[in-house]
This record gives sequence, C-alpha cells and structure tokens, in this order.
Amino acid sequence: MTLVQDIAVTLLTAAGLGWLAMLCRVPPLVGFLGAGFLLGGLGVQPFDGLQSLADIGVTLLLFTIGLKFNIRSLLRPEAYGTATVHMALTTLLGMGVVGLLGVLGFVVLGDDWQSLALIGFALSFSSTVLAVKVLEERSDDGSFYGQTAIAILVVQDIAAVVFITASNGTMPSPWAVALFLLLPAMWLLRKVLDRVGHGELLVLFGVAMALGPGYFLFDAVGIKGDLGALAIGMLFASHPRSTELAKSLFSVKELFLVGFFLTIGLGDTPTWGDVALAVVLCTAILPFKVIGFLLLGRLFGLRNRTAARKALVLSNFSEFSIIVAAVGVSAGLMTEDLLTLIAVAVALSMVGSSLLNDRAHHLPSKIAARLKEQNVARLRPEDRPIDTSDADVVILGMGRVGRSAYERIHHDSRLRVLGIDNDHAVVQRLRERGFKVMEGDATDLEFWHRLCSGGFVQTVLLAMPIHDSNTFALDQLREAGFTGRITAMAQHQDQVEHLKAEGVERVFNLYEGAGLALADLALAPAKPPRPPRD
Repeated sequence: MTLVQDIAVTLLTAAGLGWLAMLCRVPPLVGFLGAGFLLGGLGVQPFDGLQSLADIGVTLLLFTIGLKFNIRSLLRPEAYGTATVHMALTTLLGMGVVGLLGVLGFVVLGDDWQSLALIGFALSFSSTVLAVKVLEERSDDGSFYGQTAIAILVVQDIAAVVFITASNGTMPSPWAVALFLLLPAMWLLRKVLDRVGHGELLVLFGVAMALGPGYFLFDAVGIKGDLGALAIGMLFASHPRSTELAKSLFSVKELFLVGFFLTIGLGDTPTWGDVALAVVLCTAILPFKVIGFLLLGRLFGLRNRTAARKALVLSNFSEFSIIVAAVGVSAGLMTEDLLTLIAVAVALSMVGSSLLNDRAHHLPSKIAARLKEQNVARLRPEDRPIDTSDADVVILGMGRVGRSAYERIHHDSRLRVLGIDNDHAVVQRLRERGFKVMEGDATDLEFWHRLCSGGFVQTVLLAMPIHDSNTFALDQLREAGFTGRITAMAQHQDQVEHLKAEGVERVFNLYEGAGLALADLALAPAKPPRPPRD
C-alpha cells in the first residue's frame, strides 16, 4: 500500500474503535489502544512518521500542562515527598514480583540484581499522558488534587530523564547553561503573545513555542525535549492569555495524541503468555500503587477524598516505563522479551485506569468514608473544607459566564454571592479583582453537605463548561438534601432538555441566549446623535 493508504487504514481503524468505545461509555483512548493492538495483530506496520506525530502530541501535551501549572506545586511536600517515597517503595515491590516470576521460570532475568532494579524502577512511574487527559476531560487540571498529581508526575519524569541521561553515558552539553538566556528572552516572547490575535496565528504561535524554544533548544543541548516544552509552558503560565493559548491548542494536541496511543498498541506483537504475565504485574503492583498514593497523601496533609482522587488518576504504568526498559535493553541489562512484557503491562494499565476513572465518580467518596476521620487543623490550607455560611447565592464555575452572573447579582441585588472554581490560578486572579471566590470541588459530597446543612444558601447556579460536571453537581445537591433554587447553563438543546427533565427549574441555553441578547441590543431605541461641536 502507499503511504496515504497506510495512513487512511490506520486512522479509519482508530476512528471506528474510538467511536465504539464512546458508544460503550468509555474514553475513546481505549478504542485507540485497541486499534493499535488490532493493527499490530494483523501485521500492519506503523506508517512512516507516526512516531514523530506521537512525539509532537506528547510535546504539545506537556507544553499545555506547563501553561496551567503552578510551579510552586513542586515545592510542596505532598508532591516531592509522595513522589520520592512512592517510587522507592514501588521499585522494591516490582523487584520482588518480577524476581518471583523469574524463580518460577516464567521470565528470564539477568545474572545480577540490576535487571530487577531496572524493571522495578520502570514500573514505578505513572502515565503523564493518560493522567492529564483524565484531568482535562473533567476540567480538573487546575484543581488542587490535579495540580498535586501533575507535580508528582513531573518529579517522576525528571527522575526518568536523569536515569536515561546517565545510562547513555552522555551529560548535557556545556551549552545547556545558555538556556538561562530564555528567562530574559521571555519578555519579548510574552509581548509577541499579546499581539498574535485569536485565530490560527495563536495556534501556530503555541506550536512554535512548544517545538522551538521548547523541544528543539533543550534537545540540542542534551536535555529531553519534552521537559523543555513543559518548562517553556511554565514560563508562559503567568501570562493573562495562557488559558486562551492552551484552549486554542486543544484540538491539535488531541489529534496528535491519537498517534501516541496507536504506537503503544503497534509495538511488538505480544504472545498470550505475555498478556497473562502482564495481567499478573498489573494485579500485583497497581493496587499497591493506589494504596501507596492514598496513604502518602494522608501523611502529607491531604483530605481522604483528595488523596483518593489523586491516587485513582495515577493508577497506571507510564509511557516512560517503556522508554526506561528500552534503555535497559540497549545497555544489555534486560532482554527484549521483558521489554515486550512491560509494554503490554503499560497498555493494559492504561485501559484499566481509564475505565476506572471514567466510571467510578462516587468511588473517592466511598474510599474516604472508610478511612479514619482527619483533624482539619493538620490538613493543607488549600484542602480544608469550604464554609458557605455567609452566602445566599453560590455560583459553581467562574469562567466568563460565571463571572458575568456574579457581577450582575452582586451589583443589582442585596444577595451575598460566593463564587466557586476548582482552578487555583482562576481563583487567585479573581480575588485580586475583588471577587469573593473560593477554590472548591463541585464533585465533593462533603462540600455539598456543608452548603446544605447551614441552610443559608438559597440559590445555586451551575455555570461549569462541562455538562457532565453540572449534572454530577446536581446529583450531589439532591443527595445532600438541597431545597433551594437551582439554575443551570447549557450549550446545546439536548443538554437543556436533559437538565429540565432532571428537575432544574431554569436552564439558560448559552448560544441561544447570546443571540437573543444581541437581537434585543439591535432593536433597542437608538440614542439621539450628539450635536456637532462648534
């Protein structure tokens, strides 16, 4: 087949299985992974350039992470402390499990402990790509638990890059010091971002920054380019247009990431024995990873529910597991068979983790309810429960719609308004502008119990951009016994009908309402012209 035919077959298979996955109410990426395995099993080879497309997708993903990442998260003990302790313990567990499989004759190991340590180390990472996709789909990438999970992933990625660099026997170039010149250069690049408009030039600018000063410059001096893209994104994070830039790159990034998930499945064709052993690795190690993240989160001052949400997002093996294992094969520390085994385990863990995070909305609350109650004074300040006793109206979601609603109610009534958003950066910016707004999680049952138990809140506005988030918050309100008025925002007519069928008193169709407001403005009596000046 020609290259275009190869591309067409690959993308049609990915689109078809992705659509089937969506019909089964599971994330499309499960279908993309399945497409890779199906094509690999049929002997289809990856088309030329697929790996490059996948690499671009990962680079853009890390760049957009940086755009929304608070670098101070790395300095918090719940991030670096959890990451280092968890990696050490998981490495030991991985060594034990694989060593036992070797003693039983299921796998062939090297002659020393180094191969065991390498495998355990490789299996200690969690997937940055998958975790961030889960967070983005929930609009939780800016939340406290989301930022903590990303900070843990960044620490893990740094450890992997250090290992890869040391294993290759090459240190970063002396010219790496010149990267500090990017700090003063950012002043000029930020000025350019001010003036690139809102269309395709904004998208092109973002891609150029991710691949240019991000990937290319860092890779040229011996530092992994992906981390360079993350670093450049972080340097743009404080820019007022960083969120707009991230949103503009969303579709481009998602398209390229399809290539990443396809390459995972299109690796070496596994045998049924590899699949069985991969299931053993997932069964033995992944529950420990979840429990470890949960308990370490509690130890470092996270609420039970926050720790549970973070642990579930990180309940997988990483794409870095394959990269580290490949380095081990090149160094002669492990065999190709073990690399194939790890690749299959990574793919299975991604499928299982995506299904778990997509279906188990109530699982964090159930886990938290079974754990010992915590002393609020020992919790991290960012993770303490929210008190809504001095609010009459609560607005969930402080994007453009939520902000406009807040300002209208605040200025035109005597009602006390409280805005809630799970994005730390959004909360900080609005507080600086004088808004009364708090960081909170609309899917947190404890928050809703506190909102309802005081009896002060009369009205709740559901202004979150994700329809599923609004419907989930509606379920939580009912479960907590809220009896006040509920008003919601929707973007499509089927969403309006769904919310009304669920008993929401008033639903505002965002696009239809904008059209009516524009028509009212056009039909309003014209102001008399100003008299000419003498």
